[in-house]
Amino acid sequence: MATIRESELPGIGKKFQIEAKSGDKLVIVIHDDGRRELYQFDSDNQDEVVSVVTLDDTEARQVAAIIGGMVYKPQALETVEVTLEDLVIEWVKIEPNFKCIGKSIFDLDVRQRTGATVLAMVEKNRQKINPGPDDPIKPNMTLVVAGERKQIKQLKELLING
Repeated sequence: MATIRESELPGIGKKFQIEAKSGDKLVIVIHDDGRRELYQFDSDNQDEVVSVVTLDDTEARQVAAIIGGMVYKPQALETVEVTLEDLVIEWVKIEPNFKCIGKSIFDLDVRQRTGATVLAMVEKNRQKINPGPDDPIKPNMTLVVAGERKQIKQLKELLING
């Protein structure tokens, strides 16, 4: 896992220094005005900047979605998890043997029974962000779900057992 150091930049914003397992070093500066600057460092000389990219807030969020797997999830990753404080966002693949198939979010009473939320339903060549309560769950679909770890665990059990 990468080492991430966070520091305040008074009057500027925040700085995040990432040292990846590969040995690469990346610094991200988030300015108070919303701009993001990404600094890539030379792998042989960690003090020498090789490149700088500046993104506005919208561009940064688009790149974050791409990197975070919101746009495309590599097939090699069976489960992906993003953690924000106590909130967990996870991708759950619906296997053909799951009892939830053909049922809707409403039918399963997902929110009341687990406390988790279904953020998106993703199928091959189709995705539905913020699905409605009547959208059916289909085999091989991937659900993007959010909640606390305990809620996500309960939701997975509900999807498997119906």
